[in-house]
Amino acid sequence: MKKVYKLLLVVGICLVLVGCGCMKKTAKGAVQDYLNQYKNLSSNVISSMDDVVNDENLTDSQKEKYRDILKRQYQDLKYEIVNEKYDGDNATVEVKITVYDLYKVQKDANNYLTNNGDEFKENGVYSNDLFMNYKLDKMKKVTDTIDYNIIFNVIKDDKGNYKVNDLSNSDLEKIHGVYNYDND
Repeated sequence: MKKVYKLLLVVGICLVLVGCGCMKKTAKGAVQDYLNQYKNLSSNVISSMDDVVNDENLTDSQKEKYRDILKRQYQDLKYEIVNEKYDGDNATVEVKITVYDLYKVQKDANNYLTNNGDEFKENGVYSNDLFMNYKLDKMKKVTDTIDYNIIFNVIKDDKGNYKVNDLSNSDLEKIHGVYNYDND
């Protein structure tokens, strides 16, 4: 699951590189397309997600559960365009997003492991599979959400279409619900 950050980067880059999916005649439209690729589980999102999940050291059933968690996160993402500003061919679009707070779930699971490590032992030896099953079950049941504001930088190309620029890792983490807000 540590490769989730790789997923964030790969998915973000794929979404930015998709020509027809992220280009519109308005900056707002480009951002809406970008976020709707997550919500609609576009083939780029699914492909990138599958690549990363398959690289994880998880059992097949854990990988399937992890995919379901990520799909739910994406489909249930809510967003509201707060502001849109143009400066020539450049624009910024401020968006308030609401996502499941997977960061808190993972943090709580790690704290639980620290305080209850014996629950994750088989024959006296720590079992990562037991812990991953516990963590994934908690992630699958999460209902707590968190709101973030993200500023999308958008640029107009020579054909008059707007395209979302690469997002920072922290903004991608916000979209995925794994942003470490404890450090803010």
